[in-house]
Formats: sequence, structure tokens, C-alpha cells
Amino acid sequence: MFNFLRPAAAQPQMNLSDLIAKCKKGEILLIDVRERAELAASGTAQHAIHIPVGLIAMKADPKSPDFDKRFRADKPVAVFCASGGRSGMAAQTLQRLGYQAMNLGGFGGLAQAGVPTVRI
Repeated sequence: MFNFLRPAAAQPQMNLSDLIAKCKKGEILLIDVRERAELAASGTAQHAIHIPVGLIAMKADPKSPDFDKRFRADKPVAVFCASGGRSGMAAQTLQRLGYQAMNLGGFGGLAQAGVPTVRI
């Protein structure tokens, strides 16, 4: 019943410089699952697309009429939010849909670690 409280399955490990390089090359789909107001207040990671956590299942499911074609079964997905909770739920959802998904945690930690950011 409370699966959303459990951490996602073991997360693939990747160092930050590799993550940034793969995002630039389009080899990883980087998703910010926060709400629009949060992005407006703090910006987001460069190369990230915005899909709120509540829309992840609909946008990532190939059977959905609202499927986002940027999702591909052979392309890993990295998600983040403000602190890691919502991105953990998103990673679980993506894993259930068959994607290799990793929870990067919170945006602040990513920015402090050197992930390039942009204001929207």
C-alpha cells in the first residue's frame, strides 16, 4: 500500500561528469519532476525536460495517447525534484514501465555538485 515510501530499486551509479556528458549528447533523458512554480523560482538543470511527477506515468507509457516520444526503451532516464522524494516515486513508476531509471535526488544538491543550471 505504501510503495511510494520505499526507495526505488537499486539505482545505477554514475559520476556527475559522465551524467552531464551523456545528457549533452542526448544519451540520457534528464527529467525535472517538480512543479512549474518551483522551476520558475530556482531554475532547473541544463538539458532537463519538465514533466511534473503527476504526469510521468501518462507521458512515459507508450500505450498512452499522451506519450512523449522523447522516452525510448533503450534510453536511460534520470529524474530529480526538490529533495528526492518525488523523483523516487517517478523512478519507481518508470522502472515499472520498463525504463532504466535513476533518482538523482534534489535539485539543490545537483546544483551544488556542479550540474549546469538554467533559469526559465
